[in-house]
Amino acid sequence: MLTLYITRHGETQWNTEKRMQGWSDSALTENGVKNAKLLGNRLKEIEFDAIHTSPSERTVTTAKLIKGDRKIPVILDGHLKEINMGKWEGKTVEFLKNNYPEQFELFWNAPHQYKSMDGEDFFEVKNRVCHSLKTVRENYSSGNILLVTHSVVIKLLIAIFKDLPMENIWEPPFIHDCSLTVVEIDNDTVRIVLEGDLTYRG
Repeated sequence: MLTLYITRHGETQWNTEKRMQGWSDSALTENGVKNAKLLGNRLKEIEFDAIHTSPSERTVTTAKLIKGDRKIPVILDGHLKEINMGKWEGKTVEFLKNNYPEQFELFWNAPHQYKSMDGEDFFEVKNRVCHSLKTVRENYSSGNILLVTHSVVIKLLIAIFKDLPMENIWEPPFIHDCSLTVVEIDNDTVRIVLEGDLTYRG
């Protein structure tokens, strides 16, 4: 059986400022570092075969904090990057609501109809997420793999596992920073053990 441990990067400066990040980056906050270390402690007894992470600075930093001094290979996978938001990146939620009201509404409430002017739509991201998942399943028939990625990617992974239509990807739970989702894959049987869990924070 293959078990995937899936987490979002730690809280960043832009998260606290309610700015869209996408392929752009901002540094982890003190809180983000703390939560990544707490998750690392929660996972310290798990023997990971590898950590697959988005190459964004915030995810790589989170992956290293979770790994600590353990000797686990860290593999960068561009297919795990956040949705590319083009000119929206770095802009606040308030700015986008005021300047792109229709598109902003579609992004959050009708993702299957959202089209970016100069970035990606959700279907394009889903295609690369499927590619990443296929690669992991081909390379590891069993064992434990940690995926460190972003909220849209995690929501799409969960949608794939649950066979949800694109319009339902934002259904609860919210994917907080360093939340833990655990998925067991046994041949064609997929079981979601945990989804967006934060109980390790005490």
